[in-house]
Amino acid sequence: MSKIDLTFQATAVLGDNERRIWRTLQVLLFIIGLGLFATLIFFPDIGVVAFWNVLIPVAPLLFLVAAGVWRNICPLASVAMLPHHFNFSKRQRIPIKWQNRLALISVVLFFVIVPARHLALNNDGLATAAALTFLGSLAFIGGLQFDVKSAWCSGLCPVHPVEKLYGQNVGYTPANAHCGACHNCVIPCPDSISKADTPKPRSLQDLATTLLTGGLPGFIWGWFHVPDCRSGIAGWGECLTAFGLPWATLVVTLVAYILLRKFLPKNRETMLTSVFAAASISCYYWYRIPSLFGYGIIPQDGILVDLTQTLPLWSIAVMQVSFVAFFGWWMLLRNNKPVAWAVRPPFLVKKK
Repeated sequence: MSKIDLTFQATAVLGDNERRIWRTLQVLLFIIGLGLFATLIFFPDIGVVAFWNVLIPVAPLLFLVAAGVWRNICPLASVAMLPHHFNFSKRQRIPIKWQNRLALISVVLFFVIVPARHLALNNDGLATAAALTFLGSLAFIGGLQFDVKSAWCSGLCPVHPVEKLYGQNVGYTPANAHCGACHNCVIPCPDSISKADTPKPRSLQDLATTLLTGGLPGFIWGWFHVPDCRSGIAGWGECLTAFGLPWATLVVTLVAYILLRKFLPKNRETMLTSVFAAASISCYYWYRIPSLFGYGIIPQDGILVDLTQTLPLWSIAVMQVSFVAFFGWWMLLRNNKPVAWAVRPPFLVKKK
């Protein structure tokens, strides 16, 4: 048995009541997702605020605390799993080499889609709806062609790499509610192993992990220093700024990460990854919290509700410091024994 096999969690069969609860939550989130999609089209001003300033700011914290919960109820995951649940998926297996390629493509997608928010998505409901349609189509086609979660949830999804980075030490591990039985569709399964090996430069998947882990802190810092385009169609200068600044600062922290990993002892690599993960999520909320309440470094960008006349500035600083302290404790000082996102269901036994 290989080393990675030893990290599989014990199998668990969902009881009827528990399965009904998760299916109800999946349907409910799917309906809410459809409602939000319609709002983006017909009430775009409300839709962009609900999507970008309510849903998205909560996601990193959920990945940190209970990534498996989001994996169970994500509407795009439900779209990807529709062909499997209704038995019209072709259920092809993805070769290992393509698992590696999809891992790298998903990271690249993330680093392309997020800067595009400044150019159109943050303020344009139709553009956001079009982006969601594109991603939903990829998820559905992936589920139609390939087995279970292999193509989308554990492959091409641009959020999946962030889940892996932030979900290293989750606090709650639910049963895997999408997979009634384990098809071993990806190796290793990100849902039911405690932690992937520390990346080494030997495959595209390792390259993707290194790129995201090292580059994300700088990327986030640069992203928050770019203003949203509010003048309609973005010009070349705005495109250059939207992509150029986050990518440039990504390179800075990526180089620092690679150098530190090279010179630090091998037994400190896991801690180094946790430090960069904590830096990434801390940087995100350090800038995101003030912007939600009108105190952002770029006025009017990312506001949920303007409280500049009622909420004192010192309270924002208290929230920033509190979040950073919490993330540092959670990822660096709390129990360092990683746990899986979800409990693996029993392996599927195919009848001959």
